[in-house]
Amino acid sequence: MSDQDTHGRFEAVYALVHEPLVRFLARRCAVDAVEDIFVEVLTVLWRRIETVPIGGEVPWTLGVARRTLANHRRAHGRAARLLAKLTLLEPGVDPGPEPRGGDLDLDRALEQLRTDDREILRLFAWEQLTTAEIAVVLGISPNAAGVRLHRAKERLRVALSIQPGKNRRPGGQEVVVERKEARDGR
Repeated sequence: MSDQDTHGRFEAVYALVHEPLVRFLARRCAVDAVEDIFVEVLTVLWRRIETVPIGGEVPWTLGVARRTLANHRRAHGRAARLLAKLTLLEPGVDPGPEPRGGDLDLDRALEQLRTDDREILRLFAWEQLTTAEIAVVLGISPNAAGVRLHRAKERLRVALSIQPGKNRRPGGQEVVVERKEARDGR
């Protein structure tokens, strides 16, 4: 690929992934870290532009973002532990809360789930990814993504005390567990 082709491909991919990537990062990390992680992901994108699958640019980039964010959290955790050892920070200080929605019952139910379940539900509901796209982000097969998503939804239903198929809490408030597009065959 020539330099001009590489530059053109990068610009095209950037146009596709910019908005979903910013949303993905904003929902998962502190505001002051979004820009740094965004730049790191774009650096990887630039270096590996020839390996980005055509038609799968967004899931591929979100997969890179997920791994970059994990590296950032590990580094932040090491720094926090070092500061704690130096007694500049109280031990046990959390690096920051996860973003919360407006539904306290849903937030509590999500907190009861395993980290992997929360992540796959967020990829599905927040990022509006299909199971095939989730598979790319998580680095698993589409079948495994479908199974994990189904199991995570069931665990969420149990955590919310929802009867399967009813989508209502005991107080009568409706809970949306599936996206409309998924039911319509997206």
